Amino acid sequence: MEKVKQMENNHSTYPRIIGLGTSNPSTCYSQTSVAEMFGHNSPRIRKLFENSHIKTRYLYLPKPDEDGLIQQEDSFTLQKKHLEGTVEMGSDAIGICLAERGLEIKDIDFLVCVSSTGFLCPGVSAYIKKELDFKENVRRVDILGMGCSAGINGLKLATDFCSAHPTKNALVLMTEVCSAAYFVDGTLSTAVVNSLFGDGTAALLVSSDKNHLWSDGPEVIDFESETISSSIDAMKYNIVDGMMSFYLDRDIPYVIGSSIHKPIERILERNDLEVRDIDHWIIHSGGKKVIDSIKYNINITNHDVRHTLDVLRDHGNMSSCSFMFSYNRLRQENIVKEGNYGLAVTMGPGVAIETALLRW
Repeated sequence: MEKVKQMENNHSTYPRIIGLGTSNPSTCYSQTSVAEMFGHNSPRIRKLFENSHIKTRYLYLPKPDEDGLIQQEDSFTLQKKHLEGTVEMGSDAIGICLAERGLEIKDIDFLVCVSSTGFLCPGVSAYIKKELDFKENVRRVDILGMGCSAGINGLKLATDFCSAHPTKNALVLMTEVCSAAYFVDGTLSTAVVNSLFGDGTAALLVSSDKNHLWSDGPEVIDFESETISSSIDAMKYNIVDGMMSFYLDRDIPYVIGSSIHKPIERILERNDLEVRDIDHWIIHSGGKKVIDSIKYNINITNHDVRHTLDVLRDHGNMSSCSFMFSYNRLRQENIVKEGNYGLAVTMGPGVAIETALLRW
């Protein structure tokens, strides 16, 4: 506690995360039902779905045909799904987020939109602005192609903006319609992807207003990255028959595990902290093997990753917004105390590891 108090006396006000809203499609599916609807009869693929740590996922799926099977959607239908799901979930999450602080759309000065499950031009931010009637001069940025790690990249832009404009509000929208990138060909590699990802959205509000208290949300103290360029092809989209097909290398848990300590050690050392000083871990739900690899390599416990595992169990991997669902579960526990530290950790294509240091 002595270290915490000393640092509190010596720092200026940092931007805070002061609001959060999350949203999913209305329809929830069990792993077994998804395997059945996609006609997976291979015992190996069925085992992949049914023995997964994931139990349920929220997805935008078409109605099954008369045989109870889902047919492959064409590229036009998938792109339409991406846009419509983005607007529906995004609008819902933003409404929840702003209501938490009693704010309106017109109170937002900077909008950062993050997505990797479809390509739109104009981008997500333009469609969200039109749907929710943001003010005409709202500043907008779209982040595309950074995958599961991109939420922290969006948070970095929002905190930079709020640091430069202390009276203004920034909103980060992480919206992923992963079912808009489903490609079904009966192979094990695509089945792995289709058994893992779910649809979801998170919207978070960032402010540098000095009137906010620690109980309103954590300050965002610092960021650190690690990009493993030698494994750039380990996570990527391939275009097959005009549709996106996501590829995951089987060695991804080991690639991430072998490097996860690097950005964490740098960000902690720079802030005169150690792993044991982190009270709350907010980690992307990338998959059970990935989580286990992180846990082992930085020496944290099952308790530390409880929110991450619970989000994975109930939602699957929702790409960029997953870690904010974990943060929301931490908030719901109501156990955070003033002076506590948190570390957010996300991983995505590149291969990239992103971290953000938080303090309440």
